[in-house]
Amino acid sequence: MTYQAFYRVYRPQLFREMSGQTHVKRTLQNALLADKTTHAYLFSGPRGTGKTSAAKIFAKALNCEKAPAEEPCNECATCKSITDNAHPDVIEFDAASNSRVEEIRDIIEKVRFAPASARFKVYIIDEVHMLSTSAFNALLKTLEEPPAHAKFILATTEPHKIPATIISRCQRFDFKRLSSIDIVERMKVVLDDIDRSYDEKALKVISQAAAGGMRDALSMLDQVVSFSDDEVRLEDALFVTGSISQDIFYELAEHLQKKDVAQVLHLLDQLMDEGKDAVRLAEDLITFFRDLLLIQTAPDLGDLLELASSEDKFQVLANDFSLETLYSYIDTLAKTQQEMRYSLHAKVYLETALLKMLQGSIRQNTMSAVAITPNTDAMPEFQNLQSKVQMLENLVHQMQSGQQLQQAPQGQRAKTRPKTTSTFRVPTGRVSEVLKVATRADIGTIKGAWADAMNQLPKSQEALLADSEPVAASDNAFVLKFKHEILCQMAAENKDLSEHFTQLLAGLTGKQYEMIFIPENDWEKVRSEFVAKHRKESHDDSKPVDNSGNDVQEPVQSLLEEQQIASQDPLVSEAEKLFGKDFIQIEE
Repeated sequence: MTYQAFYRVYRPQLFREMSGQTHVKRTLQNALLADKTTHAYLFSGPRGTGKTSAAKIFAKALNCEKAPAEEPCNECATCKSITDNAHPDVIEFDAASNSRVEEIRDIIEKVRFAPASARFKVYIIDEVHMLSTSAFNALLKTLEEPPAHAKFILATTEPHKIPATIISRCQRFDFKRLSSIDIVERMKVVLDDIDRSYDEKALKVISQAAAGGMRDALSMLDQVVSFSDDEVRLEDALFVTGSISQDIFYELAEHLQKKDVAQVLHLLDQLMDEGKDAVRLAEDLITFFRDLLLIQTAPDLGDLLELASSEDKFQVLANDFSLETLYSYIDTLAKTQQEMRYSLHAKVYLETALLKMLQGSIRQNTMSAVAITPNTDAMPEFQNLQSKVQMLENLVHQMQSGQQLQQAPQGQRAKTRPKTTSTFRVPTGRVSEVLKVATRADIGTIKGAWADAMNQLPKSQEALLADSEPVAASDNAFVLKFKHEILCQMAAENKDLSEHFTQLLAGLTGKQYEMIFIPENDWEKVRSEFVAKHRKESHDDSKPVDNSGNDVQEPVQSLLEEQQIASQDPLVSEAEKLFGKDFIQIEE
């Protein structure tokens, strides 16, 4: 007889031999004992979790000569023939290779015939999600009203691909991934049966690599048995499965704890040279830090550990990390693992993740040191910066909610707000040059295009200019007044904002303007000085000229005086609040 793989030789023949899936076994056995089995079942779940095995055991129990019984006897002729895949009334159909509607029609035509020798005609359709739409439609009516002697068992790994009309006509059983304990116990049975000694740590490595699938675990065990001599050793299991020993993970975690960047990257490079898969390594690191988290929070649950163990060195290592650090490690590796699946440079992603983990630990330690020793030389600057950030957050919140910014009286503001030294340099000379040649036509052009230009700005840039207002303009520049100095400074330092906004204005007005930023308080001062200087020189009846010597068509002082009157007259202010500045015209 030719050699057969472990997963074929040791396929369960009874419900009690199946690993896990207690909810499935109990439900099916109760239905068998009560003789209340339905006409269609849907078994769904990951590969290697026992779907096909459960279907065959159920088919044997249905047709067993000793039925009704919760287990097949495996001794009668019917049970033996079903076990050997030779019974004519138990048809196993592979939908992956027979997905066309013609194959399903062949089943439909034959299902109405009575069984040859068994009580029921059982159709096991494996990978049923591979059927075509027309094949599902052909199966639908038969599945809804089958003959009394017919039973359908549908098995799939992707139930979401099955039409809802099919699922609603079946009893659905979801098979879950098997635990490492169940897989290890099953492998022990296999090794005891072939009289092969083993190291239990090797079996744990295989179960971890199998990821909850019994068939994968038995296939890898078959490889390890063939590779090893007379004992299944840990080294053999690590080599065959491509896994990493817990000592390597311990060494890597120790370097992370010591913030040794060179050793961490050197160890990673060594693992990559040995042919380890970066995605698999990231997954194993997640599991290892999960084990450390478990050791620190629930040390009594040692049976749930997968890559670490309950040894003293692992307990000491787990206590060296804070819970926040372990959580951040797991979160960083999980995000990196998702990115690595779609990249050809998985090693680079993993190196970056390890560096993030190292830098995160260093930053946490630095912040802890600052919290412990608050009386440092940098604290006044830090408090100053903190107050500015808080002020900016309040301003942004008020702008987003549409509320009017409230200005406190000058005396009260000095008492409630800490004194800060201004770092913004007001371009007084440049503003004065613009005022000398400013005209109503230019400021009207700017204001006419202002709303359209603002609507085209990104939200972040629009927020900086939300409380600004153009107040004076010449043919090549305009003055932009801000209510708050901090917003004025941020806008002035944002070169992208200046370039973008001037380009938008140029497209709307046909002129390239220069933006000059000034806070409101400084604008009032510069405007007052300019107006006072103009009044002092008002005895000169000559026509004003600009910097180039050309006559100014319209004196600028009338515009500035009107603005000054508007800012001082409460009636004008109230009118502007009700109707807006664009609809107000001031006449002497």
